[in-house]
Amino acid sequence: MNANRIIPSLRYNAGPNASDPVPSSSAAFGTPVHPTRLSDTTTPSILPISLPPATLRPLAFRTFTKKYNLNLTSSALETIATFIGTHCGSGWREEGLAEKVLDETAKAWKKNGGNVIVPGEGSDLSNVLQNLEECMVGGRIVHQPTLTRHSSRNFDQGPPVPAQNKFDTVSSHDAHVSIGPAASVRDHFEEETNSKDPRHWLRIVDAFQQPQLIYNAINKHFEVAGRRASLLPDPSHKTILFHNRYHLVHQRLLRNEAFQTSTVAFSRSRPLRRSSSEMVIPQQAYKLTPIANLLGRHGSTHVILGLLGTSPTGALNLSDLTGSIILDLHHARPVPEDGAWFTPGMIVLAEGLYEEEGSVSGLGLSGDSGVGGTIGGTFHVASVGGPPCERRDITLGVSDSKEGGNIIGAGGFGWVDFLGVGSERANGFMMRSLEKKIIGQQDSASGLPGRSRIVVLGEVNLDSPKTLEGLKHILGIYATEPVGQIPMAFILIGNFTRHAVLAGGGSGGSIEYKEYFDSLASTLSEYSSILEDSTFVFVPGDNDPWASAFSAGAAAVLPKTALPEIYTSRVKRAFAAANADAEKVARRQLKGEVVWSTNPTRMTLFGPAQELVVFRDDISGRLRRRGLRFRPADEVDSTANTSYNSPGEAMRSTDRENFVGTDVVVDRIIEDAESAQPGLQDKGSANASIPPDIHAARKLIKTILDQGHLSPFPLTERPVLWDHGNALSLYPLPSALILMDPESPPFALTYEGCHAMNPGALMVPGKKGVAQWIEYDVRTRKGKTRSIRC
Repeated sequence: MNANRIIPSLRYNAGPNASDPVPSSSAAFGTPVHPTRLSDTTTPSILPISLPPATLRPLAFRTFTKKYNLNLTSSALETIATFIGTHCGSGWREEGLAEKVLDETAKAWKKNGGNVIVPGEGSDLSNVLQNLEECMVGGRIVHQPTLTRHSSRNFDQGPPVPAQNKFDTVSSHDAHVSIGPAASVRDHFEEETNSKDPRHWLRIVDAFQQPQLIYNAINKHFEVAGRRASLLPDPSHKTILFHNRYHLVHQRLLRNEAFQTSTVAFSRSRPLRRSSSEMVIPQQAYKLTPIANLLGRHGSTHVILGLLGTSPTGALNLSDLTGSIILDLHHARPVPEDGAWFTPGMIVLAEGLYEEEGSVSGLGLSGDSGVGGTIGGTFHVASVGGPPCERRDITLGVSDSKEGGNIIGAGGFGWVDFLGVGSERANGFMMRSLEKKIIGQQDSASGLPGRSRIVVLGEVNLDSPKTLEGLKHILGIYATEPVGQIPMAFILIGNFTRHAVLAGGGSGGSIEYKEYFDSLASTLSEYSSILEDSTFVFVPGDNDPWASAFSAGAAAVLPKTALPEIYTSRVKRAFAAANADAEKVARRQLKGEVVWSTNPTRMTLFGPAQELVVFRDDISGRLRRRGLRFRPADEVDSTANTSYNSPGEAMRSTDRENFVGTDVVVDRIIEDAESAQPGLQDKGSANASIPPDIHAARKLIKTILDQGHLSPFPLTERPVLWDHGNALSLYPLPSALILMDPESPPFALTYEGCHAMNPGALMVPGKKGVAQWIEYDVRTRKGKTRSIRC
């Protein structure tokens, strides 16, 4: 008989204090011959799939050939496809598992001194895959507990598997190709996962701390600049500044559906229309023509993309990487009508007719400069518009955050770490889950707004007593809120004086400027409950030192450095005193802090989940001064039917109407943007029924976001540090843009998923004793304008 059935009561159950963790396998003790694991962790199961080599070929080509200069044979590709299908399963594409396996395989092959051609025969590739298999848990590669830059990418739930192979360390050759998450992300996540304060995940990234990334138009991916940023760089860096900006807009435009010429895409997504011959044909796709390719194509219609500028003779021209051409805007119409600004320095789309003038400049390129010179002739523009904007989720290759933010494919630049806080593909899903957990719990716990708010104050002129009085009233509102419900951050944006103090302005000199911040410190000290529980961010303006010492308040070079410490010591002491008093009552994990940042500056919340850009500039006034003015539509229509003496003047109205009517080329009109202000939600209203302030705000935001740049002006109009030009880039689009412009009315609206806000001046001009500010809710990603009478 079975001994287990005879004496079941004699079975020994090892208690929690048992000295022997693995008791005997005797039947009397009732323990199995093979004892169970002591760890309660489970390894995720993977359902193998059959992965065809042809399906994996594009991804393998991008990793092995373009990134590591290796060539895969057919047998090697089949071996790798079988390995990925077996160990990664259906998540090889959606979860990005195949990219990581291919990357590690290629690196291991090069470390072992393998040939340029990777064969499938032999044991070399099999040994690499076998070693890699020992490092995989649940389809993911897990390294040793000693974290390196590459191993910090892994955030698996399973325990690290000790690796006895070459994947334990990262060589210097591999470090330069990794632009993924920062090495401290995992450590920071493990330390603060239990924290319920969203301020733990708030990071301030100034303009000089951003990674220097350059878009490689040949390999179609971002690369880390191989040079050290300098304030006095080589003159060639000025050319790189404009090349990089043009490449970003160009690749973004080519990914737009209106510029994709695939017949499969036509049949699936594009509506059919009837031509004059009554044949059903797909709608025509747009094709960009390089300016140099206009030679010899007299009288033909083209769509060109280029940088709007002024020629040495004073004529308006358009330039791309192949050449320049003079523009004739006599019959041009903006797209949309009065919906965006167009100034020299912007990258625009233009459709029109090319007319050669051989008698003036000769055929071909003028002068002897070769490719890149001015093409003889004129481009008669029918329609001009900005390049269409691209949503943030499309750029990063993820779905909408309202749907959970899951990865939908390998497209986009999800593996690129644009701000040094981790890439979207590596950390995005984890961070969004954490964001939903922390902010969602706070929202459901009480009916109060909670910590998910950021207060934005603009044009805080400390040399005005009314400003300090208005600041006291605003801080008094939040000081009365319960502990744990105070906004997580307060952003104070300059100018902090009404005049350039260091240039001998009316607000005094350096000593007076120090006294203004001493007065601010005294005001902040009265609200210690806010100082000890929030982050204060100061963003300077053009009147603040040190740039104002030589610019006298005019447009200084961008990006602008933070305020000097010599003026801010008293404010720092106020925060230190508030934190010391709070420490006596109860020990806090996170203390209040003050950050003196640059202009522009960026704020990230929960890593790549949310990005806020803060910028101070009088941009609307500059656009009004330099903006192109087009002829009224009725004048253009009246001249369209007259006779002309040259093909360039014979601009057919039908061609112009086709371009204007196709709003897909310049993205949908800004009138479709969602306004956060009440009573302005009607999307079907025309421009005439929209208040002028709202129309001006929509026109401004569409211009900036379509350009993908904070300062789309010539360097003579708004100087930019050549090696730090990427700090002004808006690619990918941020979650929110705080554009502080005192010449523009306050607004809060959304365009292409980016919520743009302007808090306006703290003290409302023309209204005595009225203070205004913006309150941004990171949970809803919406801002609202608030005001109070002092």
